[in-house]
Amino acid sequence: MSLDKSTVARIANLARIEVPESDLEPLAGELSSILTWIEQLSEVDVEGVQPMTSVAPMNLKQREDEVTDGGRAADVVANAPETVDGYFLVPKVIE
Repeated sequence: MSLDKSTVARIANLARIEVPESDLEPLAGELSSILTWIEQLSEVDVEGVQPMTSVAPMNLKQREDEVTDGGRAADVVANAPETVDGYFLVPKVIE
């Protein structure tokens, strides 16, 4: 896919990025190269390949899923500048 200067200028405008006129042509070339590379990726046959989150196999520690009340409300609000009845007291932000 090949991009021209006007397309790059439109993309920059939509992204709210100010790109000087002198940089549009080189940027068009760079973006076209990136899009060409992405098109090449679609040619790779990935049929039967399992998705993975890392190149090294990992097993995450798992725990029993239990509902608890936490029991640490006092510890949670201990560092708050101001509290009322165990809740954080914050300034009003809507006038």
